[in-house]
Amino acid sequence: MPDPKPPRNELLKILPLKPKPAPKPESVPPQESKSAEPVPPAPKPEPVPPQESKSAELVELAPKPEPVPPQESKSAEPVEPATQEQTDQTVQAQQPETISNQEQVQVDAEKQAEEEPKSEQSTAIFQAVGVITGEVRFTDEGKSSVTIGRKEYPLFYAPRKQKAFEALKKEIEATSQSNQRLVVYPKFIHFPKREQPPQVSFQLVGFDKGRQEEVVSGELQDMEFKLCGLWQFIPVCQTPCISVFRNFNQQRLEYIKTTEVARKVKFMKASHIPLIWKDAPARPFRFNPKATKEEQGRPVFVQVKAKFLPGRDVFGFVEQLAEPVEKAPKFLKVSKEDKATAMAEKKAALRAAGKDTKAPRSKPYFNKDNSSNKDNTSFNKDKPKPKPKPKDEPKT
Repeated sequence: MPDPKPPRNELLKILPLKPKPAPKPESVPPQESKSAEPVPPAPKPEPVPPQESKSAELVELAPKPEPVPPQESKSAEPVEPATQEQTDQTVQAQQPETISNQEQVQVDAEKQAEEEPKSEQSTAIFQAVGVITGEVRFTDEGKSSVTIGRKEYPLFYAPRKQKAFEALKKEIEATSQSNQRLVVYPKFIHFPKREQPPQVSFQLVGFDKGRQEEVVSGELQDMEFKLCGLWQFIPVCQTPCISVFRNFNQQRLEYIKTTEVARKVKFMKASHIPLIWKDAPARPFRFNPKATKEEQGRPVFVQVKAKFLPGRDVFGFVEQLAEPVEKAPKFLKVSKEDKATAMAEKKAALRAAGKDTKAPRSKPYFNKDNSSNKDNTSFNKDKPKPKPKPKDEPKT
């Protein structure tokens, strides 16, 4: 009878008998130590259908090898796909740091908050401009003046405002009205002597017949001025002044670097406008030569509206346009060295033209007859005559 079939859970291999029995293959013992290289799994043997034979020998298969855990190898095993977190980390490491939209908005808001006070301060500039009303006159010598009340003031113009000056002439000739409303810059020249009043003049900017409302002439009334500058005392004026300097910009800076000293000093010359301001929120700055630099302080920048008083040649406070600030806008100021150089050049030019009107100093009188006398004055001091000695009376 044929051998009974092996159970399904066991794999059997039936080897047929041959005329000459083959040597029995030696079974390989299982490896106990782990090899350095991964061991590929043994191929699964295919089941062989049983064949009928007269004699057969039952051979047990080698035990099924245990599965070896996969080891990291670039060539033997496929790379597992990276997770989302690993991908994000890799992208952040490879790409430069960028600011998100939310962070960008926050940064822009901080920059805007920092730039707001700068923008507010940038609108403030040094200026002195106003409106006067008076009778304009032109002379045959090419001079012009404006009479305010009972006082006459010189009226001049800058080369860039020559068109406005010519238009004013034509306006007066066409309408025969010499009384005009002018937009001007006030100019003050102070003198060292206290008893000598300052010289006041006006530089023409334009004229207005009341047809324009969005310009300075529309914002100010007659004889009103807008004054913005440093609130301080100057040595040649007893009344505190608003010092108006030339505003700074890059174009003007390049100009003063290339021009000669005399023109540079004239271009950067400041205008010191006396102002009567009784209840001023800040005291006018006064230079103290004995104080240290820390104790000296600095003048504040003020912006006011003032009215010109022609009888006194000063301005009177009307309204405060902004609070005084310690930090003034950027401005151009002539140095002491340039002032001294310009003064020396001016004196040399006058001396070369023979117009040096300065009287020479008188030398003291020298008496040739009494050269040994130390007192060399214009008159001789006679020594008093000695008193006569009394005669000795004869003795009796």
